[in-house]
Amino acid sequence: MDPKPSLPTSDMICFALYSATHAMQHAYKPLLEALGLTYPQYLVLVALWGSDGQTVGQLGQALQLESNTLTPLLKRMEAQGLVARARDAKDERQVRVSLSTAGREMQARAAGIPGCILERSGMSLAGLTALRDQVNALRDQLRGA
Repeated sequence: MDPKPSLPTSDMICFALYSATHAMQHAYKPLLEALGLTYPQYLVLVALWGSDGQTVGQLGQALQLESNTLTPLLKRMEAQGLVARARDAKDERQVRVSLSTAGREMQARAAGIPGCILERSGMSLAGLTALRDQVNALRDQLRGA
């Protein structure tokens, strides 16, 4: 029995998502370089701007990063003066991450980034929101949520 021909990458949803991720990060790169940030650092800051003082575990959950990936990232951000890490006073097993003054000030400097990405996408806000919701639903379905 002859095996079925494989799909070309242009027909594969996994490749479409993979290549779109690369294109998205490429679009963010010059915007973030101007601020001295990497994309993962920007995501940490966005999470903390929404809710400062999270534990490493909470940040990992929000960003879907393992602590062995997140901890070195947070150490670099602390060395840059963007965040501070400290043991939780109530539970010393937990490390809390808080914005420094520079980390809080970065929010104003980064305020235009979402608008730049929206413009660069060529899509409407409603279209991007619908796409995001579809991608999240796909992710959750694939994870068995």
